[in-house]
Amino acid sequence: MHAFDCASRRQGKSFAGEHGRLGFVRGFQRGEQGEQKAEQSSRLVLTPSVELREYTWKEALPEKTQATVTPNETFLIERFSVGDKQHEQNFLLPASTTILDDYVFVQREILAWKYLHTACHNEKGALGCPRGQKVQFGTLNPHERSSMAVSVEFGGKEKVTIRGKEHELSRFTLRGETGNWDFWLDEQFKLVRLQAEGGTEVIRD
Repeated sequence: MHAFDCASRRQGKSFAGEHGRLGFVRGFQRGEQGEQKAEQSSRLVLTPSVELREYTWKEALPEKTQATVTPNETFLIERFSVGDKQHEQNFLLPASTTILDDYVFVQREILAWKYLHTACHNEKGALGCPRGQKVQFGTLNPHERSSMAVSVEFGGKEKVTIRGKEHELSRFTLRGETGNWDFWLDEQFKLVRLQAEGGTEVIRD
């Protein structure tokens, strides 16, 4: 069983994130229209075969709300509350569906690992990924209560300068209906940078 515990606080437009052994993430964001504080936490539990066992998301600010997603045979059940009201929504999705929630960037790393497992192979002790190969994944965004198909594509290795230091990283592109993200993994397959089409950038602490 794999568990990823995440906590985040944000205030608008730029994020800084990190995660450790269990997937801890935190970030800050500054909005264009004044300042809006938010505090969120989440916990993602996966089976050894990387299928969903349980996902819990909570928000304390600006309003109290929470959601839990669990599998039930051929579909996923999301139970969520807004204020004092309890709701339930079913999605005709398998347990292999990837959770891809807002602002929880460690989940993009898990999606990258799924791509590596699916599309890449061992070459003389190193992982080889065919450049330009796309793999599709089904995803669920519990915060938006919506599902969509996304694709991940390997773009090759690049030299990227982060905080004045040059790194050789593997670049991938995540494409979906809500927009595209480029993201970079280091040699340990850890997510170190994300960049959206609109210019939003996430750098790992």
